[in-house]
Amino acid sequence: MTAGEAGKAARVVVADDQTVVREGIVMLLGLLPGIEVVGSAGDGEEAVALVAELAPDVVLMDLRMPRCDGVEATRRIRTEHPGTQVVVLTTYADDESLFPALRAGARGYLTKDAGGDEIVRAVESVLSGNAGLSPSVQRRLLERLSQPEPPSAAPVEPPDGLTARETEVLLLIAEGLTNQEIARKLHVSTATVKTHINNLFAKTGLKDRAQAVRYAYGKGLVRPPVN
Repeated sequence: MTAGEAGKAARVVVADDQTVVREGIVMLLGLLPGIEVVGSAGDGEEAVALVAELAPDVVLMDLRMPRCDGVEATRRIRTEHPGTQVVVLTTYADDESLFPALRAGARGYLTKDAGGDEIVRAVESVLSGNAGLSPSVQRRLLERLSQPEPPSAAPVEPPDGLTARETEVLLLIAEGLTNQEIARKLHVSTATVKTHINNLFAKTGLKDRAQAVRYAYGKGLVRPPVN
């Protein structure tokens, strides 16, 4: 199905934590042909819940939101509700934002300077099974693909049943980052960071950050600096 095909509008949910921005996007979409806004969410948790309730065709997803960020929300939506496509609509087009979102299952990626026509084209593209990427994002992907990949060490399997995210938090603790710094780096809330820390401490039997640092080195997750 494409937006507006046979008179049937694409049903869209908008997710953005900034109220003014979210309401502006909803207003813009209401003026576009072939799109019907069926709901709006202020964070990733709400977006996932709305998808479960409304089964929209597409979610326009911001990335940096509280409680549950856009990457995690995208991953959950694509896993739990594969009939709903995700188009990222964000301020950021850097590698740290772009590639995690695409790996999580987003089929489209636009920056917030996109016009109405570009949004419609992206929605149509993802509903047709294609990618809905802005020209600047396409260029960035091509540049990245044209770069030679550096040789990588063999991946280390996370120990003690840790998830990839919990292992990532552990490594950031080993780098000396505070909870607030980890939250900013991962674009999640400090509450989410605390939850990951509590989970990894429970799985490993660790009691404090000093033990976590020793554990990370002991398991070979971090290598000591070479003098």
